Amino acid sequence: MSSLFTAEEASRLLQAAIDGEMPDDRGRFGPFGGRYVPETLVPAFERLEAGVREHLHDAAFQKEFQRELREWVGRPTALTFAAQLSKAWGAEVWIKREDLAHTGAHKINNAIGQALLAKRLGAKRVIAETGAGQHGVASAAACARVGLPCSVYMGAVDMERQAPNVDRMQRLGAEVVAVESGDKTLRAAIDEALRAWVTDPDGIYYLLGSAVGAHPYPYLVRELQAVIGKEARQQMLDQAGALPDVAFACVGGGSNAIGLFYPLLGDDIELIGVEAGGTGDGLGQNAATLATGTPGVLQGSYTIILQDDDGQVQETHSISAGLDYSGVGPEHALLQAVGRVQYISARDDEALEALEELCATEGILTALETSHAYAAARDYAKRNPGKRILIGNSGRGDKDMPTLTQYPPRTRRHDST
Repeated sequence: MSSLFTAEEASRLLQAAIDGEMPDDRGRFGPFGGRYVPETLVPAFERLEAGVREHLHDAAFQKEFQRELREWVGRPTALTFAAQLSKAWGAEVWIKREDLAHTGAHKINNAIGQALLAKRLGAKRVIAETGAGQHGVASAAACARVGLPCSVYMGAVDMERQAPNVDRMQRLGAEVVAVESGDKTLRAAIDEALRAWVTDPDGIYYLLGSAVGAHPYPYLVRELQAVIGKEARQQMLDQAGALPDVAFACVGGGSNAIGLFYPLLGDDIELIGVEAGGTGDGLGQNAATLATGTPGVLQGSYTIILQDDDGQVQETHSISAGLDYSGVGPEHALLQAVGRVQYISARDDEALEALEELCATEGILTALETSHAYAAARDYAKRNPGKRILIGNSGRGDKDMPTLTQYPPRTRRHDST
């Protein structure tokens, strides 16, 4: 448990999180979160917060949102028992299949929810940022669905390694804006999107893709993504006859992980988030924010970030574009600090190996982001044989083919003779 809190304080904060009392009225998850934004954006954030309070849990909004999830997104997504992987690992492995959602990842849950909200708030156009491209694709699709123009900001580095998703966004009618500043990845894309928002805060709706940033975004994204954990919890009871012993999810900004974990916080389930270990432990070699970061402010939120001794935010590295981020959602920072969720990391080579194993044993090409969760789950199974393991499969790996073609597959499956 973190030294930030006494055992009594940690218990109180955790119970507040379980009871849905986080964030508080100031947008805080304990000491984390809040709103640190330019003065020009304060009215826009206040309008957004008021809109979230008015519409998010309104019966009419929820009816429309649930209909879109059911009829357009394709929910509920499947819970798959991984028989071959279970045999190989000596465990009982279940996979929550967000890769089967429309557009191929969990991002669509949040995108359609926020697009519906933008429509209600009278937005003239939507802007979004993306790293792996899945949020950009989801935003483009959702905006097409509700009839709003969309511009997606994407780092030039990510555009190169996620070329299929760039094409998909454009075909869905979105303008893709290349970001050449900073590290040319997700952090730079978010910065550029925020600059664009400042130019027209009344007419633009900023559709943020992860559970990061200034209040109310971490709360809003969590509420829209919590469908993952709610479904998975009931499906485990229906199909496995019991809740899992442990649940794994990859963590970049943390939207798919908080979506899976939040509805499970009050259960006797070990929760493990897996960050990008990259190629090493040094600054700039990984994106393992919660493992090696320190508290600071990044893009409107007080959270754990990767920074040097002078407080300069550091560039990151991960083979997976969606985990290549210098911060993490403030709710994850709290859940680590109170000891409810354990955050570990998996390296590039471990993620690649796990991806190949999943392909060869279960016929599922997962995203490189989720591959990190599989790598950690496999190691856990070796140390804890016989456990019932749930893995949040955040998205499919088609988008990663430009990267994967640089690493010829080592796993070969031979027919029995």
